[in-house]
Amino acid sequence: MAEKALKQPDLFIWTGTDKRGVKVKGQTRGTNPSLIKADLRKQGIKPLSIRKKSTLLKSAEKKKIMAKDVAVFFRQLATMMAAGVPLVQSFEIIGRGHDHAGMRELLLNIKADVESGTALSDALGKHPLHFDSLVVSLVNAGEQAGVLETLLDNIATYKEKTEALKAKIKKAMFYPTAVIVVAIIVTAILLIFVVPQFEDLFNNFGADLPAFTRFVVNMSEFMQAQWWLVLGVVIAASVGFSQAKKRSMAFNRFLDRLVLKLPIVGPIMHKAAVARYARTLSTMFSAGVPLVEALESVAGATGNVVFSDATLMIRDSVATGQQLQFAMGQTGLFPNMVEQMVAIGEESGALDAMLSKVADFYEAEVDDAVDALSSLLEPLIMSILGVLIGGLVVAMYLPIFKMGAAI
Repeated sequence: MAEKALKQPDLFIWTGTDKRGVKVKGQTRGTNPSLIKADLRKQGIKPLSIRKKSTLLKSAEKKKIMAKDVAVFFRQLATMMAAGVPLVQSFEIIGRGHDHAGMRELLLNIKADVESGTALSDALGKHPLHFDSLVVSLVNAGEQAGVLETLLDNIATYKEKTEALKAKIKKAMFYPTAVIVVAIIVTAILLIFVVPQFEDLFNNFGADLPAFTRFVVNMSEFMQAQWWLVLGVVIAASVGFSQAKKRSMAFNRFLDRLVLKLPIVGPIMHKAAVARYARTLSTMFSAGVPLVEALESVAGATGNVVFSDATLMIRDSVATGQQLQFAMGQTGLFPNMVEQMVAIGEESGALDAMLSKVADFYEAEVDDAVDALSSLLEPLIMSILGVLIGGLVVAMYLPIFKMGAAI
């Protein structure tokens, strides 16, 4: 029965002519071509050809499900539930109408589980790649307390703000990275293809080259002879870095500590981690999740191993009866303002509201810092490019200037 529910109609590509004789084409889901032909005729279209879309094209359609897709889904589900649409019907509407084939299949699978009597939290928990333990815990808390609609809205807000914060961080990192990569490629092209043309000219001078020009020529000769070695080292370093980041917790801990200590970028990453910590803990605590259990989920959502380890230490301290404010202070990672806001929240019984204000403040700080960083990096990067490319040009023209001075 479940297998039957999971099976979806095949996708057919059709061509035909409308009432005016104009050729039209499209895609329609159905069980067989005859039914699709009948449906097209009802719409005033004379079918010319109908063929099933190939499995290869279907699999290509199933692109990777991104965190942004999940965030949009929770907002859609929260809106549907707020409008009074039943849960199963909400999944049906969102799933069938989704353009993303992978997301459509995922939602219809969850819908089938819920339809068969499985709790929503358990159905989501079957897909840990897309729904982490934090989301599953929040949904479970909403189901237990009978406030699923409210919790889904909270999750949607949390996901949206988290993705917005990630986008800001990526924005800060992408521009300088892209420019540096382009600069390296341009430099390599100059060394391999342009400098050798000048070298042939220099050989006809019969005079010693300036030291700077000789250095650039030597680099060019090395790149021409050993470009494959340089490319291999770059690829090996990239693959090694990627694998170490995936497999080694010690490497991740070293990398995250290093990032936090970097000038300019470090403070932004620190504020982003504080914002994620505060936003996640606020969302969990407002859902009625006990503080110790909430802190365990928060540890995996901070986006930094250093903060993750610190959060687990805070959890252990709180579990022994220590106040959250003092437990956070012992880590040395949180600004005094954050500790004071947490203290006020604990005393007034409004910890979730205070943490939400902290998250809002630091998200705004990250936004401003990213804008300031972009403004700072533009002239800096232009200067670096000018020195790099300009240096190569000067090195090539030095012998010509020297020869002109001699004449």
